[in-house]
Amino acid sequence: MPDTRRDRATKFFQKNIANRVMRHMPFQTLLETTGRQSGKPRRTPIGGRRFGQAFWFVSEFGDRSQYVRNIMADPTVRLRLNGRWHRGTAHLLPDDDARARMRSLPQFNNLGVRTFGTNLLSVRIDLTD
Repeated sequence: MPDTRRDRATKFFQKNIANRVMRHMPFQTLLETTGRQSGKPRRTPIGGRRFGQAFWFVSEFGDRSQYVRNIMADPTVRLRLNGRWHRGTAHLLPDDDARARMRSLPQFNNLGVRTFGTNLLSVRIDLTD
């Protein structure tokens, strides 16, 4: 399904304004994937919650998100939580009820996901350290 005008505007804002600022906030949760074409680290601010050795979040654009496409190519990721980096393996869970999942996640982040999300996808990162 092609991106709508709203999707394009949201992605432009996130990539060129919000993400550039949020990446530099010391306690912002960051997801680091490996670029599927460049092989370089790609860092994306995300919101979610840790439950034991797993971190859950919901992607608002699902498999149209660049970081989700990077996970599809290589699920090995790093996650910065509370200023500390952790290694992990990301799992895309299309059969999980993303709207129900968001009820257990921080409401502030969910506001943006609910408002702009058009292809919700649950993601679980199994942390290894």
